[in-house]
Amino acid sequence: MTDPDDPLTDDALTGRYRVFQRKRGHRYSLDDVLTAYVAAQVSRETPQHLDLGCGIGSVLLMAHDVLSPARSVGVEAQEISFALLEKNLARNELSARVEVVRGDLRDEALRAGLGRFDLITGTPPYMPVGTSTPSPDSQRAHARVELRGGIEAYVDAAVACAAEDAFIVLCGDARTPERIRSQAHAKGLTLVSRTDAIPRAGRDPLFSVWVARKAQRGAETARPDQAAERVEAFVARKADGTRTDDYYRVRAFFGLPRTH
Repeated sequence: MTDPDDPLTDDALTGRYRVFQRKRGHRYSLDDVLTAYVAAQVSRETPQHLDLGCGIGSVLLMAHDVLSPARSVGVEAQEISFALLEKNLARNELSARVEVVRGDLRDEALRAGLGRFDLITGTPPYMPVGTSTPSPDSQRAHARVELRGGIEAYVDAAVACAAEDAFIVLCGDARTPERIRSQAHAKGLTLVSRTDAIPRAGRDPLFSVWVARKAQRGAETARPDQAAERVEAFVARKADGTRTDDYYRVRAFFGLPRTH
């Protein structure tokens, strides 16, 4: 039964799937949608898909809907989010088809037991510890502040679980691109592309969705200062505040109508 002091909403995620999320807690948003969308554009047919820090299951379920992976696995450590993740799998009759593991993605033993994947996604928190005051709500605090690591931890986990030539799609703070560039280089990844998410025309990007590829054995990677990833922009709203064609194109890709 829903706690009247912590109500849930029942929201469309794709044309087929819906999710329960806390009305006053962390809720899925554009970073999840754009990460799943970019991942779908680069993925092979029926990939083995791993979603790191999968929260309530938004990216995991969106990818499952449009890609029909051979295997779908999500890892989540936060208690409230994991409970909602299981509830959302049951709500969409996916409990038998999507695997979820409760644990910390930095745990080497956990990573070793997951296997290898040719598509890995993640939407890490953006705020380093000490740069902001964490929310008293545990779910919101873990979604925003790097209490269990930020983009570097996600890159480490992704590389540990990546098959050769795998695609890794991660969301990161648009203000600090050097963090993922340096970590990708250190781990032997090639940065393929970056999609900058701009909330409204004329404004700075809020976040970027990066596509990296695990180099084939023996291949060389460029230094961070030689990075030549393809750069694209996704603008959610026009200058007048109305939604863009790009925004509606992404909604349509996931089977959602133009109206909210």
